[in-house]
Amino acid sequence: MSDKLDLDTLRRALAGRAAAFRCVTDYQPAGGPGDKVFPPTYSGGKYATEDRIDPDTGEIRHCVLLDSVQSQANRMELALLEAHRKGELALPLLITHFDQESLLKKFTVTSLEAPHRVADALFRDSELDGIDFRKSDEGKILDEADIRNATGLFGLCPTALVFGLWDSTGPRGGLGAKFQRALVSEIVGYDAKPGVKTSSRIDPAAIEKSAGPVFRTKEGGWTLDRDQADQVAGKPALYKLRKGQKVPYDSEAGRDVPEQGRPSVINHGNVTPDYDFARDSNNQVLWDTRTDDQGKEVRVCWRILGGFTISKATQTTVLSLSALRRLRFPLGGAVDSGHETDITARVALAALGLAAGTLAREDADLRSRCQLFANSEPIWELLDRPGKPPKKFDLAPDASMELLNEAIVEAKSANLPWKGEIELTPSAKLVKLVERSQKSASSPGADEG
Repeated sequence: MSDKLDLDTLRRALAGRAAAFRCVTDYQPAGGPGDKVFPPTYSGGKYATEDRIDPDTGEIRHCVLLDSVQSQANRMELALLEAHRKGELALPLLITHFDQESLLKKFTVTSLEAPHRVADALFRDSELDGIDFRKSDEGKILDEADIRNATGLFGLCPTALVFGLWDSTGPRGGLGAKFQRALVSEIVGYDAKPGVKTSSRIDPAAIEKSAGPVFRTKEGGWTLDRDQADQVAGKPALYKLRKGQKVPYDSEAGRDVPEQGRPSVINHGNVTPDYDFARDSNNQVLWDTRTDDQGKEVRVCWRILGGFTISKATQTTVLSLSALRRLRFPLGGAVDSGHETDITARVALAALGLAAGTLAREDADLRSRCQLFANSEPIWELLDRPGKPPKKFDLAPDASMELLNEAIVEAKSANLPWKGEIELTPSAKLVKLVERSQKSASSPGADEG
């Protein structure tokens, strides 16, 4: 039996000693039990695997990380941003517009998208009404913010108090304001069994390698005409692999195949079905030495792991009320804060965290070939008294936004700040930096090896 979560419940929890809200949800791949899922890869093309204790059985089981704490935070912030854009919520938001005529690609960045939130370098190097943002009244809030005085940051970027913040790029460097994460979430796959990754391509035009050689033009394109080719040391230049493009591995020859001048370097022709192989930073196949059945050492190449089959995926989200209780909110320049004001601000932050965690659960399509589907509706549990069963609450997406909007109204009534959208303009030097980067990325041959 689950109860409805309302502001009175949040207020009692934060005024008391309740530790946290948590929501644990089990998923299966959208393709059904046993379908392969592809986790994120890290340095060297590796997956994050480890042994964990199954909370249901107490058994140690091999697991793979499907979505990290950082990635989950980004998803929750984007869910809040979508609700804000749809007019369902009104959140304080910094927005920097990169719409200058000199830019090849126009875009905007908000404090719900920037990696370091309101303390991001993109905002630091932007201007508000012609003043460096960090020197404006709003920007100076970051210089004064700490857990004993979180009032200004509450009005400027409340999500920073929920998802955490470190103002390491500001004038105080590593001594800048720090706020721990109050909301953490991750998704883990249990009983992870690795597969291997394969590759193949059938060219409908049936272009053979003998159709080459392919030459590079001065403009960075390709041609079959030697006379139109770029000349290097008096010879026509063969078209080469671009930087990051894989060198095909010949399993029979036991080596990489040079690709200069072949149609495959311009993405024409067949790719023979084969395993993909792990490579180093220079795009060379990685080798290992193994001992065969006769005790002889042989060289073998590392095959890239290609996803996992899992018994289930579990998403665990925890909103720490203890972390929110450490935050204080003095008003009007007072040295200390009032208890009721503190409770009101903490309730609003708790509602913000609950809304973020609820909205993000609507979309569990994590990446290509990693879409999950929940086995049941999510239930939030309140960890109140040790040794007592947690209280359970239903919180649908619409109800979570209603709860948050009610909390915002109460916060404003308590004279807590709650700014709207603040539009910034990137400085001339920042625009120039972005402009150069875009032109470099789009120039012919920019990414060729």
